[in-house]
Amino acid sequence: MDSLTIRRPDDWHLHLRDGEMLSLVAPESRDFARAIVMPNLVPPVVTGAEAAAYRERILAAGFAGPLMTLYLTETTDPADVVAAHASGLVTAVKLYPAGATTNSASGVRDMEAVRPVLVAMEEAGVPLCLHGEVTSPETDIFDREAVFLDRVLTPLRKAHPALKLTLEHVTTAEAVAWVRGNDNVGATITVQHLMKSRNDMLVGGMRPHLYCLPILKRAHHRDALREAATSGDPCFFLGTDSAPHPTHAKEAACCAAGCFTAPIALPCLAHVFEEEEALDRLEGFASLHGPAHYGLPANAETVTLRRTAPYAAPSRVARGGLSVELFDPGHPLHWSLR
Repeated sequence: MDSLTIRRPDDWHLHLRDGEMLSLVAPESRDFARAIVMPNLVPPVVTGAEAAAYRERILAAGFAGPLMTLYLTETTDPADVVAAHASGLVTAVKLYPAGATTNSASGVRDMEAVRPVLVAMEEAGVPLCLHGEVTSPETDIFDREAVFLDRVLTPLRKAHPALKLTLEHVTTAEAVAWVRGNDNVGATITVQHLMKSRNDMLVGGMRPHLYCLPILKRAHHRDALREAATSGDPCFFLGTDSAPHPTHAKEAACCAAGCFTAPIALPCLAHVFEEEEALDRLEGFASLHGPAHYGLPANAETVTLRRTAPYAAPSRVARGGLSVELFDPGHPLHWSLR
């Protein structure tokens, strides 16, 4: 196969940041028609008014399809959430366990404190996106997702069976099995978790540009994610979790968590799906399953990936004094949209 035409993809988990970084990276998601944009700014995007203002900044920076989210806090107003969703401004609400990842200090420490918001969301049909990790200090970082499934997600599903859930950036075989075993649940999978394991990050020296949260896991977990993504199961769809940080913040003694994948996500996915002999299922994963989960139409526009001579992915994007390193797939790519 020398070319593959699919419905234009969407990104169901994207970080665009703000200010100078927003201006630099927003145009780099041009391959995607729409994207659910994460609200973990400083300060976070908590209200409908803040989401409307952030949306305008995103549009001005050059990304035309932002789908806005609200950051769930223990003081979130349920009426504001429901109104923002009903107006079409906000697509979903994001739950960060406090301290789980970048800019999550304002997140949830006590699930009972957000119960009124969850009840209102369930009644109004507002989806909840979850960063699925516990943050208890006694839990090993490689076990945080699996513990979250038992300690937080299973009780949440039991208490709110009609609440639409998206378990974001799943990283383990346990999470894949949990999603398949529950109704009204979807899961996003990232490029880096499909392509890399913790050995790639740690063996022979620490590679800070592969450090992300949730952290890369063992190879058998990566293989479970590849099976899920390429299976055609509509529960699973693309969320890049593309998370840019300045080069100096990644190449630091305590490096920032995140992989910047947006500019090369689709060529990387084509590479993975071809390796798994599943190119015919790439459209479902990248373009169809996500809209169906969120009750939105698939994009009418198409894009064409073409086989090319092997080429090295670009190493960074930069403007002025700001630079961001791109995710390194570790081998040449041979699919391109250009």
